[in-house]
Amino acid sequence: MKIDFNKNNNGLVPAIIQDVRTKNVLMLGYMNLEALDRTKKTGKVTFYSRSKKRLWTKGEESGNFLNLVDIKNDCDNDTLLISVNPVGPTCHKGTATCWAEDNDSNFGFFSTLEETIEQRRTSSDGDQSYVASLFEKGINKIAQKVGEEAVETVIEAMDNNDELFLYESADLLFHYMVLLQAKGFKLQDIESELMKRKK
Repeated sequence: MKIDFNKNNNGLVPAIIQDVRTKNVLMLGYMNLEALDRTKKTGKVTFYSRSKKRLWTKGEESGNFLNLVDIKNDCDNDTLLISVNPVGPTCHKGTATCWAEDNDSNFGFFSTLEETIEQRRTSSDGDQSYVASLFEKGINKIAQKVGEEAVETVIEAMDNNDELFLYESADLLFHYMVLLQAKGFKLQDIESELMKRKK
């Protein structure tokens, strides 16, 4: 890895810290060559503190270390992207990120869909919203619907029509997400369960 520490007069390069699991940006710090070497050697992310004028390992006082997973440099060799497993909150103010955001998993469109299902569950009329009507009918109806969609997906999986297979798969996943919320769970709970099984 070739890093251009001479690009800036102070010999520092920005180091973007990203949670390896959630992909959320946790903080921005600065490194010189010595900080980068110590990070690699110890497995704990170490910066050069511009205010303290010395090397500073994140967590050296709080215990909230950033355990190193991977380091990448950008196309200009003057910015680092460092993947970490954070221990505790990252920000010195006690928040998960230095932008006071949660460090929850984000599943892209599926997270948006999850929010929409929650909104329809809590504030929509069953006469106007299909999702609300499912919740009004109760857990048995929702579970039955998941079963129906699962059977239809299996049937289409054994056929050669990929378009119908994807259509039924989308129906199954959608109704499963409704069932998750009916049981009081979210996609993040499934992620956590699957992570426990990782070998």
